[in-house]
Amino acid sequence: MNIELLKALCETPGVPGHEERVRDLIRAEVEDLFDDIHEDPMGSLHCVRKGEGDAPERIMLLCHMDEIGFLVSHITDKGFLYLQPVGGFDPRNLFSRRVLVSTADGDIKAVMNPGGRPVHISSPEDRKKIPQPHEFFVDTGLGEETKEKVRVGDMVTMDEPFLELGDKVVSKALDNRVACWLGIEAARGLGKGRTKAEIHVVFTSQEEVGLRGARTAAYHVKPDIGIGIDVTLSCDTPGVPEQDRTTTQGEGFGLHLRDGSFIADKKLVEEIAGIAEKEGIKYQRTMLRSGGQDGAAAQQAAAGARAVGIVVGTRYIHTVTEMIHKSDLEAARDILVAFLKSR
Repeated sequence: MNIELLKALCETPGVPGHEERVRDLIRAEVEDLFDDIHEDPMGSLHCVRKGEGDAPERIMLLCHMDEIGFLVSHITDKGFLYLQPVGGFDPRNLFSRRVLVSTADGDIKAVMNPGGRPVHISSPEDRKKIPQPHEFFVDTGLGEETKEKVRVGDMVTMDEPFLELGDKVVSKALDNRVACWLGIEAARGLGKGRTKAEIHVVFTSQEEVGLRGARTAAYHVKPDIGIGIDVTLSCDTPGVPEQDRTTTQGEGFGLHLRDGSFIADKKLVEEIAGIAEKEGIKYQRTMLRSGGQDGAAAQQAAAGARAVGIVVGTRYIHTVTEMIHKSDLEAARDILVAFLKSR
């Protein structure tokens, strides 16, 4: 299992609209795996394997590159940075964080905290308040010199190391560098042989702010089948009712049936389930009450497509402690390879 690739993907910063470093890493990994590689105007990376015949079936794998993060919106005279979020944050997870400010001249390590009094001089009422994301600021430690180095619009991401904890992996940005890893490794798993179908593995931009790159990419590809590859909730942890767990870690990949953005094609679901059972690949059927993923963009592009989601259960999503089980990741890779070979 290529853990070093997953580590590199997770530790490379790339928020919506600023995916270029992740895109460059992916391009270097896949240059020998596809017949054509190109970038579209939205910044999505299209990687295409030609199929057989004049009009082969088109299968599109959608793997978004962006992670949740921030953009600098204001710089004070003393060099404190205020931010606008790009992606959904629970502000309870933002206190006392180390962050990376990515400027035109390089990355600056910094810290994030909310405005207000520290614990020694705050009142009980102060400590009950949960600041909103726009009330947090970043301190680079450089004071007024910060204004010479940082510009409005620069990217800010969490700065936490990638960890292996037994059979688990912990990192920021597993949502959705997991999918980037799967897109690369699924293509690698196909080997050099030709498939009947025309396969489009598209590493999409700006998913966290509304499936934007996937919408334009899918309209260009006009797939017959779209597979949204992503993480999903794994709330198999204390304090969550059993009916809200979504997935259980170690029980296989998630065969995603619906969320707030799409409903999967029934025949496609059963086809993938049948392959998984035949090949002995563990899986679990998954649904979410809300949220969305890139598979919806493929389903709704142009005249429409059959669509389904292949997902990996992840604990503590949208935090710096996102956690997956290695065997679930491997199962997702294996079903993608088996499905693509079956077409």
